[in-house]
Amino acid sequence: MENLNTRGHLLTEQVNINSANLDRLSTLELVDLFNKEDINTLKAIAGARVELANAIDTIADSLRQGGRLFYIGAGTSGRLGVLDAAECPPTFCTPPDLVQGILAGGAGALIKSSEGLEDIASDGAAAMVERNVGVHDVVVGITAGGTTPYVHGAIASAKQRGAKTVFIACVPANQVASIADIEIRLPVGAEILSGSTRLKSGTVTKMALNILSTGAMVKLGKVYGNRMVDVAVTNTKLLDRALQMIQDLTQLERDAAQELLAASGKSVKVALLMHWTKVDRSQAEAILAQNHGQLRSAVDSL
Repeated sequence: MENLNTRGHLLTEQVNINSANLDRLSTLELVDLFNKEDINTLKAIAGARVELANAIDTIADSLRQGGRLFYIGAGTSGRLGVLDAAECPPTFCTPPDLVQGILAGGAGALIKSSEGLEDIASDGAAAMVERNVGVHDVVVGITAGGTTPYVHGAIASAKQRGAKTVFIACVPANQVASIADIEIRLPVGAEILSGSTRLKSGTVTKMALNILSTGAMVKLGKVYGNRMVDVAVTNTKLLDRALQMIQDLTQLERDAAQELLAASGKSVKVALLMHWTKVDRSQAEAILAQNHGQLRSAVDSL
């Protein structure tokens, strides 16, 4: 492997000629420059469309077999993984351990920088052992500059343990190699603030994670059309969203939608299946189970 201590050649470390006079720009010019540079994030996502699709299918297949999805990284990259993982339970009603974010330095590193911990490859490997990563799991290593030893250690350990691996980086493969099964390269170019990969690199990473997790959940039947019908009804906002979905899809009045949701055990999918097929809650739950949680196929089966 390349010398990960030598980073001057990396795309993420280059000086952006478009922002050479950053400290002399007016505030409006500064905002306009950010807007112009962020166009590169869309181009990078488009350039990785095939790899993103392959990763989605790999993740969905693994989760169907009882596996888990792990994001692992350090600094901004790791925090973005934790953020995406934390959003899955409320959005898709997934158990907390289905999608997990692992950050070098643990929970404390979410609010206080502990960047030095990214240099310890054995810690990344140990994280895989600690979580008993196995053949049905998928491990997504995230590292903007591609060199983070913590991530490389995790990927090597995960592969040894039989897990599928995905590598996300904002540098081309000829700058930093990876042994991961799938490589998602997102070259957004030099940052406006040289080396500050929380900017374009962070933005494009968040975009990629949005696509991976949402795409996998779509494949798992967590949505109907473009509605999050597996939403966890745990607060006022999510209750309103659930009722609005039921009203839109059934044309019921608000009070009737509330009664239906209550009768379903606060499950939008169960509520919709009950309404459309006139079955009771236990029957609806059984039919959904037979159809692997897929509401559309459950309705079609009847």
